[in-house]
Amino acid sequence: MLSSSSAIVFALAGTVPGVVLRLSGTHLGTLPDTALFGLAIVSAAFLLAWTAEASETEIAQGLAVAFVALIAVLPEYAVDMTFAWKAGKDAAYAPFAVANMTGANRLLIGVAWPLIFFLFWLRSRGRNLRLERSYSIEVIALAIATLYSFTLLLKGSINLVDTAIFAAIFIGYVSIIMRAPSEEPDLVGPARLIGALRRGPRRLAITGLFVIAAVAIVASAERFAEGLIHSGTQLGIDEFTLVQWLAPFASEAPEFLVAGILAWRGRAAVAMGALLSSKVNQWTLLIGGLPVAYAISSGTLHGLPLDVREIEELYLTAAQSAFAVAVLVSLSLASREAILLLVIFSVQFFLSAIHVPLPFEILGETVLTSSDVRRVTGTVYLVLAVYILVKERHEIAHLWRSARKTARDPGAEHEEEAELHAHST
Repeated sequence: MLSSSSAIVFALAGTVPGVVLRLSGTHLGTLPDTALFGLAIVSAAFLLAWTAEASETEIAQGLAVAFVALIAVLPEYAVDMTFAWKAGKDAAYAPFAVANMTGANRLLIGVAWPLIFFLFWLRSRGRNLRLERSYSIEVIALAIATLYSFTLLLKGSINLVDTAIFAAIFIGYVSIIMRAPSEEPDLVGPARLIGALRRGPRRLAITGLFVIAAVAIVASAERFAEGLIHSGTQLGIDEFTLVQWLAPFASEAPEFLVAGILAWRGRAAVAMGALLSSKVNQWTLLIGGLPVAYAISSGTLHGLPLDVREIEELYLTAAQSAFAVAVLVSLSLASREAILLLVIFSVQFFLSAIHVPLPFEILGETVLTSSDVRRVTGTVYLVLAVYILVKERHEIAHLWRSARKTARDPGAEHEEEAELHAHST
């Protein structure tokens, strides 16, 4: 098994080719260049994930949560903002900004959440993964952001007003979680190695690795984004599809891996909570950042335009988010809910992204298009969300009370747990 120090060395080595290619202006060909720039971004994402975790030893836990939330998805932001920036100069790039953002969000819920539950089941054979009451804040924040996201479909664009509203949701969320009491961080792998260093070397390591990762991302993001589009053309793959799934998978792999390790170590609730926080981050700051990059690049205050396909993709993503909120309104993820998340995502992915032919034609007549799949899948998500919310309507009031109690006193839950532990001993 790869040691923590070896993992850091390999990640550092992975950033080198992309930086060298960019600084030297060398071109090896579309596919090799794209692969090497992608490797640099994935390697940088691992470095950022480890340094962000290790930073919990340096700053207050509440601030660390916000810091980790921002830093861990920096590669995703860099690629998406590149597309939004280019869209300000060339409208042909606008669909790719939406593709990357929607793909990242749907992968997180449709793949990562079921993965964590599966690891939880393997370790405990449990059928219900419960979250701490404090995560009610994340669920409420996600619910508000999700409800607002449906207004984007009516406007046909994402503008700076949307940026302000999504930012306000995120700031309100962070302002509450930052008041949570500090706890000893439970680091794993390379983050644990870095965190165990003495203060001076630890700070130097965190700063140095962060700078290296940032340089690799800045050097590689634009060329990787361009390479994905041209690679799709060369390989005969729909560019929108390639950008929607390959780029987010590459940039979010470290986050998925860290959460998976936590779940395998018996901390599935913590892993699930981290991914829930990441979803709040992506569904507020990531989507809200697109109009900023677009406005600066275009020199106008116009919003990032959405065409028919982009509206359908946004509808499907918002509907999946609504289903996720409904599932977590009880602050738990049951086995049947995890299976539904994975199955619905997989069916939609294979039918609309990979274009499986059989369901689309009968006797030579087209009966179901990719557009139909997106609309139908989104509607299925919404119907299931309404069904769960009606069935568990009593949980909504309980969730709201938990959120209000946590907002008033973020440390109350930890104090209750400590008292229960004291009584039991």
